[in-house]
Amino acid sequence: MAASGKSFLADAGYGEQELDANSALMELDKGLRSGKLGEQCEAVVRFPRLFQKYPFPILINSAFLKLADVFRVGNNFLRLCVLKVTQQSEKHLEKILNVDEFVKRVFSVIHSNDPVARAITLRMLGSMASIIPERKNAHHSIRQSLDSHDNVEVEAAIFAAANFSAQSKDFAVGICNKISEMIQGLATPVDLKLKLIPILQHMHHDASLASSSRQLLQQLVTSYPSTKMVIVTLHTFTLLAASSLVDIPKQIQLLLQYLKNDPRKAVKRLAIQDLKLLANKTPHTWSRENIQALCESALNTPYDSLKMGMLSVLSTLSGTIAIKQYFSSAPGAAATTARSFDLVKLAQECCYHNNRGIAAHGVRILTNISASCQEKDLLPLEQDAVFGLEALLVLCSQDDSPGAQATLKITLTCMVKLVKCRPHLSQSVVESLLAQLHSAQDNARIPMCHCLAAIAMQLPVLADGMLGHLMDLYKLIGQSATDKKQELLVSLATVIFVSSQKALSTEIKTVIKQQLENASNGWTAYRIARQASRMGNHDMARELYQSLLTQVASEHFYFWLNSLKEFSHAEQCLTGLQEDSYSSALSCIAEALKSYHKGIASLTAASTPLNPLSFQCGFVKLRIDLLQAFSQLICTCNSLKTSPPPAIATTIAMTSGNDLQRCGRISNQALTLSLQMKHSMEEFRSLATRYGDLYQSSFDADSATLRNVELQQQSCLLISHAIEALILDPESASFQEYSSNGTAHVESEYERRMMSVFNHVLEEVESLNRKYAPVSYLASNTCLCNAVIALLKVPLSFQRYFFQKLQSTSIKLALSPSPRNPAEPIAVQNNQQLALKVEGVVQHGSKPGLFRKIQSVCLNVSSVLQSKSGQDYKIPLDNMTNEMEQRVEPHNDYFSTQFLLNFVILGTHNITVESSVIDSNGIVWKTGPKTTIFVKSLEDPYSQQVRLQQQQGQPPSQQQQQRTAYSRF
Repeated sequence: MAASGKSFLADAGYGEQELDANSALMELDKGLRSGKLGEQCEAVVRFPRLFQKYPFPILINSAFLKLADVFRVGNNFLRLCVLKVTQQSEKHLEKILNVDEFVKRVFSVIHSNDPVARAITLRMLGSMASIIPERKNAHHSIRQSLDSHDNVEVEAAIFAAANFSAQSKDFAVGICNKISEMIQGLATPVDLKLKLIPILQHMHHDASLASSSRQLLQQLVTSYPSTKMVIVTLHTFTLLAASSLVDIPKQIQLLLQYLKNDPRKAVKRLAIQDLKLLANKTPHTWSRENIQALCESALNTPYDSLKMGMLSVLSTLSGTIAIKQYFSSAPGAAATTARSFDLVKLAQECCYHNNRGIAAHGVRILTNISASCQEKDLLPLEQDAVFGLEALLVLCSQDDSPGAQATLKITLTCMVKLVKCRPHLSQSVVESLLAQLHSAQDNARIPMCHCLAAIAMQLPVLADGMLGHLMDLYKLIGQSATDKKQELLVSLATVIFVSSQKALSTEIKTVIKQQLENASNGWTAYRIARQASRMGNHDMARELYQSLLTQVASEHFYFWLNSLKEFSHAEQCLTGLQEDSYSSALSCIAEALKSYHKGIASLTAASTPLNPLSFQCGFVKLRIDLLQAFSQLICTCNSLKTSPPPAIATTIAMTSGNDLQRCGRISNQALTLSLQMKHSMEEFRSLATRYGDLYQSSFDADSATLRNVELQQQSCLLISHAIEALILDPESASFQEYSSNGTAHVESEYERRMMSVFNHVLEEVESLNRKYAPVSYLASNTCLCNAVIALLKVPLSFQRYFFQKLQSTSIKLALSPSPRNPAEPIAVQNNQQLALKVEGVVQHGSKPGLFRKIQSVCLNVSSVLQSKSGQDYKIPLDNMTNEMEQRVEPHNDYFSTQFLLNFVILGTHNITVESSVIDSNGIVWKTGPKTTIFVKSLEDPYSQQVRLQQQQGQPPSQQQQQRTAYSRF
């Protein structure tokens, strides 16, 4: 076991750490065998950490079998520790290979005379229900223990029954009547009934089972009107409906009925809580009557806490499809104004409520109505929403309490949403934000700055008006001494960078640097420099990176900052480009390339094995190649000026039948230049493909970074299209696929400017093609060079993923069989197939699924013949190679599958297993990793004997003739 564990983990890519896995397991095993109870307990509770570090089945199986032994022979405290470890490691249970042996060792304790031991065993079985859902002996033990006279055992049986009911339809059908009898039986204590009722939420495996459970719950809620009983029964009712789906409308009506008619506040609170659950899960099942009833209850209740709960449900519904149904299905909706609806009346009444939470939900409802129902005339509602938001802003910005800050965040989110869908309201919203910034508390200023930045990025026309206010506030913050000073400086600097869209003036740069020198630490300066790089203010970023170079303690950090400084300097060189000044453009690009080459050397030095900076290196290398391609294109366009007028060239080209020679006279020079143009077009297409590969490999990147990569790819495609349309093949060039989709979804100023350049270049190329056919060489050159300069004049944005990785996802693969030494090949006879088992574990960082989640993993297995041995035979082409692909869905971050591979040709074969992931939208991401093993295909003994006999001149026997090497294939 230890040897196989070692080879398994070695192949999983752990390198030296496979020894650590085995030694850690042996160390824990030593603790388990200790005679001291404390050491045994310590060993048991350290197992979850071992599972987290080495999550492959071979180690987990061995570890759980050891724990099962401890459970079998240990005392109750040790059993309790094993139970806790099992519950913590629930996601690893399915990796147990010897399930029967594991269950056998645990189950032996169920026959103990100690009811506590039996109770712990029942809880253990319940925790393992996901891997043994149909074990009849477990089912029987649970049913038997429900009749026990020991309360501890009965409670454990209830826990196990709930878990098995969720996993097994047979168990749920069999136990339903038993649970029903116990709940309705007079001998069962009330507190036990309260624990039994929640089991019924799992009776949703088929319609008849759900219906009978629902009828039982209906009887209970009528027969037992006590507060606790009604609360438990109603909540179980809701969870059952949410799982079975068909009864949700009935459940909504039942909850609304209790909310309206039951006088007990506890029952009303439970009804509100369950309505919120159903509003989140199935908003489309809410009818207009349901929403109307909830509005009436909210209007009539005198209790603020209940009103806030109801408004919370309504604000959730107002952001979904339910709100459109509410307005569209109203009787006489066409003639009714929006103000006459009860929902609107309620929201307007609550906007200025003295309770902040109620007011926040009121303005949120109005904002969602304004955003969702844009086809209606809602001008009065918009004004109400703006006034309500401004009132809340004034109230919450003066208060430092956590409740006020939570309300402020809701308010600011609503402001951004309202401005996005109703741009004409933006001026008043921005003015109120700027007015409050000066008097607000520091805790409130930070989210207010974020809100201003979000609005300015959506509507850049508002940005210029902010600068004066912001600079005054920046000076004020720099001179103050508050706890939030560093965070405020970063937030304000971000808004200033967004507001000054073109370039920072000298005055602004001086003020920012002055305040940083006086008041900030190095980390604040780095964050501000990072924001400057994201917003394209590279001159400011370069100066800040330069000032930080001597303030870091590690040479890796030094090289990282030095590379950022060089990249910023390179991009700053490109800001001086001018149209129609091609020689200066070439010198600017050359200067930028010089800095980029210095930067990429520093960036490589900054990378470490744990942090290889692969995205950063890939992005910068592509930028260098793109600049070189632009430079080459401008040089080629300048060279084309030596060609004769196009009319002569076209005539001669037509007589010779060579379209490429249309660009110049029939000479080696003209042909060479035309080929250079074709080569340039292919180079831009190749760059576009490489940008696409970088996009596909960046599974963990945020959407803004991915959009940035996409824009670089589109700029390459644009130039290649322009070369084809103007010079190489104007007749067949199509403008349809490159037409702009508009700028409705533009998220940043960088994207806005790039889209503007794309549209302008496409219009120029299309107009030249329509007006002058064929296009003159001078017009073509001018158009191409101006397109390159226009693209380079937009300052490059280094997005978040270049600096910061918020989501981290990686896959570890393990192949079996695997050799003890990675360089050794696995021996396989050529008349047999190799069963290759591929197992993998998906590992996440601190925020799994922040941007996208893994739906399935695509495994691609291919083999290549490296060296051939033996004679050449005529073999079908299908047997020459192995190329297979399988998709598997990870369960609890683990997946496993098998491939059957043929190795008919004798020799050494190289097997490569590569993984990629598919997200929930069906997009394939080439995340890797790629694992390689070697296989040596050997001749089978029968074929070898036949061949030797033939070489010696002996005729093979009849039996041997039938068993030749390739007869099976």
